[in-house]
Amino acid sequence: MLTYKYIAKDMTSGQKIKAQVQADSEQEAAKLIHAQGFTPLNITLEGAGVGSIFKRFGNHVKTKDKVLFSRQLSTLINAGLPIIQSLRSVLSQTQSKPLKAVINQVITDVEGGSALSVSLGRHPAVFNDVFTSLIAAGEVSGTLDAALDRLAIQQEKDAEVISKVRGAMIYPIIVVIVMMGVVGFMVVTVLPQVEILYDGLPGSKLPFVTVALLALSHFVIKFWWLVLVSLVVFVLFTTRWARTLAGKRVFDKLKMKSWPIGPLFMKLYMARFARTGTTLVSSGVPLIQMLEITSDAIDNVHIAESIKAAIEKVKGGKALSTALENDPNFLELVPNMLKIGEQSGSIEQMLAKTADYYEKEVDNQIKAISTIIEPVMMVLIGGMAFIIVAAVLLPIYGLAGQNIIK
Repeated sequence: MLTYKYIAKDMTSGQKIKAQVQADSEQEAAKLIHAQGFTPLNITLEGAGVGSIFKRFGNHVKTKDKVLFSRQLSTLINAGLPIIQSLRSVLSQTQSKPLKAVINQVITDVEGGSALSVSLGRHPAVFNDVFTSLIAAGEVSGTLDAALDRLAIQQEKDAEVISKVRGAMIYPIIVVIVMMGVVGFMVVTVLPQVEILYDGLPGSKLPFVTVALLALSHFVIKFWWLVLVSLVVFVLFTTRWARTLAGKRVFDKLKMKSWPIGPLFMKLYMARFARTGTTLVSSGVPLIQMLEITSDAIDNVHIAESIKAAIEKVKGGKALSTALENDPNFLELVPNMLKIGEQSGSIEQMLAKTADYYEKEVDNQIKAISTIIEPVMMVLIGGMAFIIVAAVLLPIYGLAGQNIIK
């Protein structure tokens, strides 16, 4: 986690407070400050720079470590060990240093009288709302071990699906990077040699494609620093903008609508909604609270807005299936399955079946995208190769033609 310095206003006394908070992002830091009853006025990252980026990656808690934490704690609590002793036992077996630091703080908080869910909630960068809500439900119902086991299953399912999606995206990204590298090498090193070959030859005229690429070559060679700075500024600006609400709206809409990834992400979101929903409902979390938590866990602004709109309709007396019906941000199967669950009194089972269905659909969609991407990449590579070869060979053929005529 990162350390943020902040200036905040106490909502009760109105006094200004300067302090520090540890979180994974500025947004998470703001949530923690609000949870303490303060209104943040200014939040700054301590030690901002390249070092902080490495620190952030170095302090990231992996999903497999959280899954192991959940399973071990579930087993120990189920065996009848007190919560403090269970946490200390898990701490001694944990290999992740960032997670060790968090567990140490949780143990201190629990020993001080805090509930486990409250203690875990103080570390939102590691334990999100889904995690803490399930723990809270388990504490109230006396089924903490079962709640932890459900959490482990939920995290494994999420990690598996996300891993498959990332795997499908890696191949085209690598191909594009390699293609850009090859094109850059040809433009900077090979094409200038063609220009040298033509220098001093009377009546020689380079083809348009060669002239255009040579102009690009001259610009890159002369202003390489400007290209590099522009690229860095573009990446930093885009990354920062993508974290704002306006940026998220644009990127989330692109994920949902762009071909060929749109259908993949829509099925991924439906699977995440159904899987998170069934985990929360099976733990006894009320429907409204389940929807509120799921809207945050879905990681898409537009779908979250649809869920929040559905919450208001449910509060007004409508069934959830009716509230989500005809919503463009939800695939048709979801409200249909919910309607069956509402009529039969088995919403949990219907959500589980929906999650299973869409997780399989994500697998099928990834295979379909992989099949499409390969020929598309081949066409792009072929097109770029044709342009480069034409730029290099056309002048040579023109020179040979002049010699033959002479």
